[in-house]
Amino acid sequence: MSDCESMGDCADSRIERLYEYLDGALSHQDLVEIKDHLNGCPECAEEHDLECVIRSVVKRSCTEVAPSTLKASILDRISQLKTADH
Repeated sequence: MSDCESMGDCADSRIERLYEYLDGALSHQDLVEIKDHLNGCPECAEEHDLECVIRSVVKRSCTEVAPSTLKASILDRISQLKTADH
């Protein structure tokens, strides 16, 4: 029986830590603990792999660059709003 099955709450409590793990937002000790858990828990390992695939697809899909005219327009509008507030 995996740790998740005995706890019965991996989907809730550990999944948030999985996202932090993938984002590199954990301490070294926490990274080691999550990595060890993934090595022993097929359910969480599967969730990890799925999240990696999703992140890869999203990253590949987000390669478009906004036109420089759009950036200039947004900055002009921000400047106008700041001036109007003061």
